Amino acid sequence: MIPPHIGIIMDGNGRWAKGRGLARSAGHLEGLNAAKRIVKAASDLGVRYLTLYTFSTENWKRAAEEVAFIFDLVKQYLCGELAFYRENGIRIRHAGDFSGLPPDVKQELEDAIAETAGFTGMQVILALNYGGRDEIVRAANRALAADQAGDGRPFSEAIFEAHLDNPDVPPPDLIIRTAGEFRTSNFMLWQGAYAELYVSPKFWPDWDKPDLMAAIENYSSRERKFGGVSE
Repeated sequence: MIPPHIGIIMDGNGRWAKGRGLARSAGHLEGLNAAKRIVKAASDLGVRYLTLYTFSTENWKRAAEEVAFIFDLVKQYLCGELAFYRENGIRIRHAGDFSGLPPDVKQELEDAIAETAGFTGMQVILALNYGGRDEIVRAANRALAADQAGDGRPFSEAIFEAHLDNPDVPPPDLIIRTAGEFRTSNFMLWQGAYAELYVSPKFWPDWDKPDLMAAIENYSSRERKFGGVSE
């Protein structure tokens, strides 16, 4: 069974580079190449939504040079892959605090979103300047602002979810984390409440289609009960 929505915490770029005596930037570059491979593989397998944890709200704590390099790679991916998006019908979307992005990255992201808005294949959601707690706070503030008219309705999960970054996107069925770390690191805290978790020991730059297929096979072997019991 192919999960409709997969989220990936792409971890291990720095450790991959360190193990080879390379600069961290080399790991991020190889991580970008891995992302391209997995986007193509997921599209070919029939995944409908793929959310990639690209840059977290906590990643600003890293060295300025590393942050700048990561955003340069993001811009390269956004502006240099339009032919690939068109060929595969891939629609680009965003999750995260858009206002906090550098102006040039905002522009490239807006252009990619606009250029691919009509594509009907897999949707790739770039979680960029994203944090699960931050999204919850922003959604709560949007919900409060929308209730200025004071219609008296009690606050509910449905009302809250309508104000998330992408309320039309279903919750992730499978969340993958690479590099052997057993934590979600502030990724899709609300939406991932019942996602199946899969942890791979491999660093992200080493990932390829067989790794994605292994994760999906593992997912397919599980029974999802959503808090219930088996019949």
